[in-house]
Amino acid sequence: MTFAQHLQEGTVLINPIAGDKWTLLEQIVENLSTSGTIPQQLRHVALEALVAREKNLSTGMEDGVAVPHAALAGLESLSCGIAILPQGLEFDSLDGKPARVVVTLLVPLDKKLEHLRVLTDVARKLGEPAFREKILLAKNEHEVLALWAEG
Repeated sequence: MTFAQHLQEGTVLINPIAGDKWTLLEQIVENLSTSGTIPQQLRHVALEALVAREKNLSTGMEDGVAVPHAALAGLESLSCGIAILPQGLEFDSLDGKPARVVVTLLVPLDKKLEHLRVLTDVARKLGEPAFREKILLAKNEHEVLALWAEG
């Protein structure tokens, strides 16, 4: 499965107002809950899991990409969200640069293989400079969804 197959309407944030990565993670989880991709009762568990993972080891990669992720008991299917931050946000990234594209994955405990496939797809696509630039220029959720769907 690909990231695009899991990305749904209501799970994309364009230019969210967040002073730090913790606030951004709260907004992403709230967005996933509001869109119905994670059950309301798992909202707090999801945030705690993402924060714990981030405190253990930053998910800030290189080239302006961060991929916060966590496994959750009780989650029935993989849930994905994306935040586009053209100005960037400090994310303790490997290269020291701010994150501009933040992809969040919440995976059921029993679906680790699917999680790895989606992570691989995200890394492949966001490893392409031209694709990253297109994503950063997207003006709305529909443009982001279309770019991912194009593959």
